[in-house]
Amino acid sequence: MDEAELFPRERTEVAPGAVHVPHWLDPREQRELVEACRVWARPPAGLRTVRTPGGGTMTARQVCLGLHWYPYAYARTAVDGDGAPVKPFPAWLGELGRRAVTDALGPQPTPADYDIALINFYDGDARMGMHRDADEKSDAPVVSLSLGDTCVFRFGNPETRTKPYTDVELRSGDLFVFGGPSRLAYHGVPRVHPGTAPPDLGLTGRLNITLRVGGL
Repeated sequence: MDEAELFPRERTEVAPGAVHVPHWLDPREQRELVEACRVWARPPAGLRTVRTPGGGTMTARQVCLGLHWYPYAYARTAVDGDGAPVKPFPAWLGELGRRAVTDALGPQPTPADYDIALINFYDGDARMGMHRDADEKSDAPVVSLSLGDTCVFRFGNPETRTKPYTDVELRSGDLFVFGGPSRLAYHGVPRVHPGTAPPDLGLTGRLNITLRVGGL
């Protein structure tokens, strides 16, 4: 917790099956994940700009592990990038995902076997429109880890991109998990606050690591 913080941030159920756990990653874990992301971002199949079917581009850049996501499907190669085989999904990242779900939602009858990571990099001007993570065949919870700059994370409902939704402040080290009735809820990032990353993290911007089970 920031020493200047008047009220400690607590674990919060934002919607049924959607839980925010502040300070979940300690500073060492955050630094290790940032260094791993730097390696994953290198070519081949590295960090790229995502182009939408309508000809637009996403302002957050992305790199994938396990399977390569492109609008709106998965492939084993970076089909909308350099065409190289996607980087493997490391076992330790799957273990981190399972621990995240247990800490956020409690013990699961059948622990999820995470096999896909989408890593988005946001600079100060990047945004993410309201969308659903609906390209997987598994209904296992999505695990979201935040590193670097603070953002406004808008978490909505499964029916519409508009209200009702809740804006949640995600800081470096925060965990957000959504599953169950909230697995297909619309969500997005309307704002990033530049310059709010922990100084010792060595990161300018925001990294968001989302872990998923493809079931593909």
